Amino acid sequence: MTERADDRKTGPDHAPDQDVSYPSYLCLEELLELQRPRTDPVHPDELLFIVVHQASELWFKVILHELEGLVAGMQRLDAGAALWRLNRINSLMRIVSAQLAALDTLPPQRFREFRGYLGSSSGSQSDQFRAIEAMSGLRDEHFMHVISAHGEIPDIVQRALAGPTLQELFLRLLESEGATPASIYTGAGPGTLFFVAEALLEYEQQFGLWRFRHVQLVERVIGPGTGGTGGTLGAKYLSRTVAQRFFPALWDVRHQLYSGSAPTAVPGGPGA
Repeated sequence: MTERADDRKTGPDHAPDQDVSYPSYLCLEELLELQRPRTDPVHPDELLFIVVHQASELWFKVILHELEGLVAGMQRLDAGAALWRLNRINSLMRIVSAQLAALDTLPPQRFREFRGYLGSSSGSQSDQFRAIEAMSGLRDEHFMHVISAHGEIPDIVQRALAGPTLQELFLRLLESEGATPASIYTGAGPGTLFFVAEALLEYEQQFGLWRFRHVQLVERVIGPGTGGTGGTLGAKYLSRTVAQRFFPALWDVRHQLYSGSAPTAVPGGPGA
């Protein structure tokens, strides 16, 4: 009989299961069998290539989990919970971006030796990454074209598109506190909302840094004018995505502050 999740004992009073070990808990035997190079004989750099991308997908899974928690917190109008989730998400984004450095050690001539074995595979086919983009706020015509280019939009992306964007949720949170994007920068709104806004912008910046590092990596390995795997446009397409914005309302505040259309900063407030 299969044990239901709600039947399992959790918490500090639950006695540890002596049958669970580090390898069994993490399913290490299965996990370490999932790296399956296609070259024959195996190219010495293909394992690195596979692991970096598999690790990225695992981190994407955690980021999606945390984004769901962020959305739930914002829907409850809980600014503190939203800030806590954003701090974790930003830490995860730094990890995902930093691990791309491992592929900087892959010279172009060595990647060329096994690139043909990748077939039609391309990072653009990552459903989890597309879901993260959709949850974050991408809805423009170009994005919708890209996610439908390979056929029906995957369920995980459809679910993300069906929900509100992070900017919509944040604006609702501001409204519930009688604040506006401009007022929280001039000291007229609750301080926590200011820090949530800054954490959202940090998330967008971390996302942009990941995109930029990805572009630089692709150009370093295959060149700026070479098409990507799976028939994609490679760095030419990726470079267009660096300027995408999730939170235009928060960027517009900067324009308002320096164009004189925003309220005057309150002494001692975050905008002072």
